[in-house]
Amino acid sequence: MSSSYSSKRIVSVSVLALAIQLLLIHSVLGQDNAFLYHKCSDIEGSFTSKSPYESNLDSLFRHLSYRVPSNGFATSSAGKTPDKVNGLSLCRGDASSSDCGSCLATAVPEIRQRCPNNKAGIIWYDNCFVKYSSTDFFGKIDYENKFYLYNVKNVSDPASFNAQTRALLTDLTKKATAGGNRKLYATGEQSYGEKKLYGLVQCTRDLRSETCKACLDGIIGEIPNCCDGKEGGRVVGGSCNFRYEIYPFVKVA
Repeated sequence: MSSSYSSKRIVSVSVLALAIQLLLIHSVLGQDNAFLYHKCSDIEGSFTSKSPYESNLDSLFRHLSYRVPSNGFATSSAGKTPDKVNGLSLCRGDASSSDCGSCLATAVPEIRQRCPNNKAGIIWYDNCFVKYSSTDFFGKIDYENKFYLYNVKNVSDPASFNAQTRALLTDLTKKATAGGNRKLYATGEQSYGEKKLYGLVQCTRDLRSETCKACLDGIIGEIPNCCDGKEGGRVVGGSCNFRYEIYPFVKVA
């Protein structure tokens, strides 16, 4: 099912008012492997062609592309300081290994093309995202890389809808971070009048359960900013994300 979607892209939480860019995206939800957004970081500097850092980056991407499809997530590092590069990749919890691998096969060359000399970058697709950096970011919440997606259609009772959306996503957060759920992923649904509300939450698996919960609690709190009274919406970050819709969007095995 396709819908008209818009996005708010946040470069830095501290300069939210200045950093939001609006872009109308058509039929995002109808594409299984849709490109969503990317960001190249200038803070960590750049590398030169054929340098040790570039060699390590290519090695990192090969390792992630090999490891991730089998279980949907992996972290990896390549090289030694000052040319060490760290990275991770996460596939959406309902993506098959083949869909995951296909997404990575698209994402890796695309981020190399879009961020050709940046020492840090991130790229998101509907089924996966890839992130790399010269700093050790494992186990920490990424507050810098984040953007919003929302359906342009409004619901009739925004206050009630927002409350029910938050309740559903909060319940899913509890399930995703419960003991034994190392996928840090949960989906679910609940009734909303004569319709149903569907939700998904997910964290990168380098986070501890309590850190994942803190990450998800934080972005769920942004519902009034991202998608106030909208029929569907997402906050997508470098450590966690949520999505809700008024129609089923999760792939059923």
